[in-house]
Amino acid sequence: MLLLGIDLGTSFIKVSIVDSQTGKRIATAQFPESEAEIISHNKGWAEQDPINWWENTKKAILKANSSGLYNPKDIGAIGIAYQMHGLVIVDKDQKALRNSIIWCDSRAVDIGNTAYSNLESEGFLQSHLNSPGNFTASKLAWVKQNEPEVYDRVYKFMLPGDFICMCLTKEINSNPSSISEGILWNFEKNELSEKLMGHYGFDRSLVPDIQPVFSDYGSVDSRIAEELGLSEKAIVSYKAGDQPNNSLSLGVLEAGEVAATAGTSGVIYAVSDQLTYDKDSRVNSFVHVNHNEKQNNVGVLLCINGTGIQNSWIKKMTAKSLSYNEVNDKAAEVAIGSEGIIVLPFGNGAERMLNNKTVQGHIENLDFVRHNEVHLWRAVQEGIAHSFRYGLDIIRENNINPNIIKAGYANMFLSPIFQESFAGVTQVPVELYENDGSVGAALGAGIGAKEYNDKMEAFSGLTKIKTIEPKNTEIYDDLYIKWKNSLLQKL
Repeated sequence: MLLLGIDLGTSFIKVSIVDSQTGKRIATAQFPESEAEIISHNKGWAEQDPINWWENTKKAILKANSSGLYNPKDIGAIGIAYQMHGLVIVDKDQKALRNSIIWCDSRAVDIGNTAYSNLESEGFLQSHLNSPGNFTASKLAWVKQNEPEVYDRVYKFMLPGDFICMCLTKEINSNPSSISEGILWNFEKNELSEKLMGHYGFDRSLVPDIQPVFSDYGSVDSRIAEELGLSEKAIVSYKAGDQPNNSLSLGVLEAGEVAATAGTSGVIYAVSDQLTYDKDSRVNSFVHVNHNEKQNNVGVLLCINGTGIQNSWIKKMTAKSLSYNEVNDKAAEVAIGSEGIIVLPFGNGAERMLNNKTVQGHIENLDFVRHNEVHLWRAVQEGIAHSFRYGLDIIRENNINPNIIKAGYANMFLSPIFQESFAGVTQVPVELYENDGSVGAALGAGIGAKEYNDKMEAFSGLTKIKTIEPKNTEIYDDLYIKWKNSLLQKL
């Protein structure tokens, strides 16, 4: 059987076709070629058109099909990974009613904070492991308050991956992992949160059918199958947010194991077998892909909104004609510490780990005689690494102390400067793997379609590329103290 993995990212859609027997990728494609637009009508807003997601998904699949390396009719199972926490709302005809309010949108922060103030005394944090914040449920509450004429037409709300699944199958469904992203999962009762549903006045009919993470979500609709050259017998058998999916694809499944990503946003994702929560809700706990009634498997997620987007921004401003590799090579000529420049990479909305404050991005200590763009390039990568250290310290406060951090050899982890800075400032060895979200989604589909005996078998072919040991830790420690002091002055 061939497996199709779809990775719905903020910047583009990537698809991979994997041979279930070997676990190896046969073909891959992405669309669009340049980064997709984020729409921001007001400060702190971030939206994308879900119809564009679907059109880009179809174009990516057709692009992969055009390689001629496989027969699309041999694809038997489809997995979907997606940008987390977004809100998509549709009417009874399955038409999107508005743009998706995506993960980095902060318009619902006050709504979530008010809900938490009202529910805190009822043990909300202990049962839900998070405050409502600006997650999916609070975004839907924002629509209810501010766009009542739109809300009145809502048939179902869903997460981004649920929307792509609906487009493929014409079925609307979700799973506990996805529902928990909206802070709509009661971990103590292991069920949909009636408490937050009641507080926001949501009717149960708005919630998609809830199925296990690995299950049959529906067969490909006949018209879609014809358009994309797929078999009508192909099923969607796996859906997960990008971070749980990334952890699955790195084999991060057991308590104490930790994964990291540094794409548009930055994430540290640790697995716990306890109902772990941060008393200040600076990190968030979600249903991990292998959570079940008998075993608590909770993914503790620390998110930094401004990581790869900060690196991309500085390149657009100062190095449009250079590749990322060229930027990294030139930045490597600058000594550790960037000759005193400090960068705070928080210019992408409210930061959960900073108690939902919007600190904005900052570049400090510029000397117009000594410094040039090369110093900025290195300082940006070091500032991003420092923000990971700040987040990791919060995770450590919650009794998770990793000995190894696993990451895919992709995005910012392709940069030797970032690799060195990350390991040096966190003081934890980093293992880099040949890893891809779309491949992980494909193998997840194989698990859901019962092509594998267990989850570890699906990822038995995972290839480690290298290990980065912490170096220059005293230097990085000193730099981090200065960086942290600068941040604390802004909080």
